[in-house]
Amino acid sequence: MTDRLRYGSTAKGLHWAIVALLAVQYPVGWLMPDIHRGQAPGAAMTFHISFGIVILALIVVRFVWRLTHPVAPESSLPAWQRLSSEAVHWMLYVLVLATTVSGWLFASFRGWAVSFFYMVPLPMLASDNAAAGKAIDGLHQAAEWSLLVLIGIHVATALVHLLIYRDRIMQRMLPS
Repeated sequence: MTDRLRYGSTAKGLHWAIVALLAVQYPVGWLMPDIHRGQAPGAAMTFHISFGIVILALIVVRFVWRLTHPVAPESSLPAWQRLSSEAVHWMLYVLVLATTVSGWLFASFRGWAVSFFYMVPLPMLASDNAAAGKAIDGLHQAAEWSLLVLIGIHVATALVHLLIYRDRIMQRMLPS
């Protein structure tokens, strides 16, 4: 398997689909009403969890795609930028996985019966457990904020390459 110099259309499509879904997911998650014990999740929670499952599936596919279709690091970058870029990308994978799985676990620990866009019931990952639910909720919130900060760093760095360095690094992931 040889490293490519540019990302292919599949990698780009997965990347931008995840970006779009996260752009929807964060506002839905922040704006949905609090759901207390004994309350049934409403439409906002159903959509939040459903989008989370789609994001989880896409990030797993993107991860496998990245492993099986590697792209060579940009040779024009200094070593520290190549290393930090790789570290940020791997942390993004870890945080997206942690955020989505912890959200699903939170719903499971709360005992919520949720479905995938009202079509398919989702399996519970754990049984109803209030103490575990509270702990995993804290982890879910920490993961979502950490992910948001890392996304901000990623976007800021991409903009620096686009607007200041003008080194065409970002062109590797933009739709062609």
